[in-house]
Amino acid sequence: MTSPLPPSFAVEREKFDYDLVIVGCGPAGLAAAIRTKQLNPGAAVAVVEKGSEPGAHILSGAVMDPRALEELLPTWKELGVPLDQPVTADAFLFLGERRAWRTPNFLVPGCFRNHGNYVISLGNVVKWLAQHAQELGVEIFSGFAATQVVFDSGNRVAGVATGDMGIARNGERTAAYQPGVELRGKYTVFAEGARGQLGRTLIERFALAEGRDPASYSIGLKETWTVDASQAKPGLVVHTAGWPMADDAFGGGFIYHHEGNRVSLGFVVGLDYRNPWLSPYEEFQRWKTHPTVRAHIEGGTRIGYGARAINNGLPQSLPKTVFPGGALVGCDAGYLNAARIKGSHAAIKTGMLVAEAVCDALRAGRARDELAAYPQAFAGSWLHAELQESRNFKLWFKRGSVVGTLMTGIEQWLMPRLGLRTPPWTLHGRTPDHAALHPAHLCEPIAYPKPDGKLSFDRASSIYLSNTHHAEDQPVHLTLRDAAVPVALNLRTYAGPESRYCPAGVYEFLKNDKGQDYLQINAQNCVHCKTCDIKDPTQNIVWTAPQGGDGPNYTAM
Repeated sequence: MTSPLPPSFAVEREKFDYDLVIVGCGPAGLAAAIRTKQLNPGAAVAVVEKGSEPGAHILSGAVMDPRALEELLPTWKELGVPLDQPVTADAFLFLGERRAWRTPNFLVPGCFRNHGNYVISLGNVVKWLAQHAQELGVEIFSGFAATQVVFDSGNRVAGVATGDMGIARNGERTAAYQPGVELRGKYTVFAEGARGQLGRTLIERFALAEGRDPASYSIGLKETWTVDASQAKPGLVVHTAGWPMADDAFGGGFIYHHEGNRVSLGFVVGLDYRNPWLSPYEEFQRWKTHPTVRAHIEGGTRIGYGARAINNGLPQSLPKTVFPGGALVGCDAGYLNAARIKGSHAAIKTGMLVAEAVCDALRAGRARDELAAYPQAFAGSWLHAELQESRNFKLWFKRGSVVGTLMTGIEQWLMPRLGLRTPPWTLHGRTPDHAALHPAHLCEPIAYPKPDGKLSFDRASSIYLSNTHHAEDQPVHLTLRDAAVPVALNLRTYAGPESRYCPAGVYEFLKNDKGQDYLQINAQNCVHCKTCDIKDPTQNIVWTAPQGGDGPNYTAM
């Protein structure tokens, strides 16, 4: 059975049967598909992707640790996987308002060292992996948003249903109406990325987070620039901490030099920040004006922009990852290593682990049971050990930047030199990100400088670079549980934080002709970052997938 549909939409959906259905065409989903076909070439595998093509919704820094890729494709270099720029140098900087202090190399913790890693476009890597998966016989359905989980009579996951196409904003069918289809599988793997729509509902339905700490998230904002050859330093990786973030907020920047005179730079802000006046987008824009940062891009041309929620990957917050008929992988579960600022290697590894469990189950003639072998294999993996080493990283910084810096140094620099790879203590977070905001009148308003159009920019010009498109005549995919809450509570108590935490200008508080406040939702601007679904203080905003193929169309991000 599926979630109930309105009577007018109660149509018989076309059904397709597979051994394995995968939701999400990112590194985790594609690794699961490729590994399954490696182990069982005859398995029927389908991947459904809401973006217009593989890679269209992929956004990452990115510096990639190739460890998991080498396990998946040992001959990846000969195959031509686009990891073309090795890291050549590392720098970790602490920023003051005008100055920067570089941490001596011998004091840099291991989590920030990138020797042997590669500066990449994860979008390009995903496109290559998708092509390779198709060559192995994997069916990839791009431009179809999986919007419902299909359950059988035993409350087991039996697959997913894609959203109907051609529904007008008023809910009526248009002449272009096409009902969604059901992709049914013996097992279904969810690889939607951080705060996946279906993953979120499965965590709730099966109580997968019971006994775990609340999930912890950040928002990452990124731009890609082309610069003069004299500024280009291919392979240089720079991370920054400090300015412009206040001491009680977690955040930092990155600057990655690619081949071809391209520079990726971005800013990460923990979504447990307290001051509702804070705007992650504006923090990013003013960070670029720092003399040390601007030296990398000044005079260059900005060619790309995007934003995405990031799961901070605390093992204490990791939900149970299996349930009858399916599993969560990659950032849909929360495997990213925030200390290393890396998630693609974890995504690939977990995709491989679940594929191995699926293939064992298929060989045994099983279907739609719980893949217990997957979490067991994770518990014995190098990824589990890596995440345990970093399990306190984000939580130390909740206690301030000085404490965070000191304890990160102890746990990830000093202790390994003493032969202790895993901290003997575990911190816990008890407050979910949406409950962290303080009332606006208790916090200091933040005055952000106006964009200069050279280094800093407004949201409208940034959205343009994300190539975001949504069909105008479709239901708004950002829904409110209670339409009165944004004004009655969010605006009055928290000064309307949704107008600031959204990196795409989706939410605006305006006044009608009677002078009354109301919230306008510009859903056409949405870059699918999911921040509103995470940070809304009353959890009144629910992000749902729009029509398949809509949203950003990132190029080489």
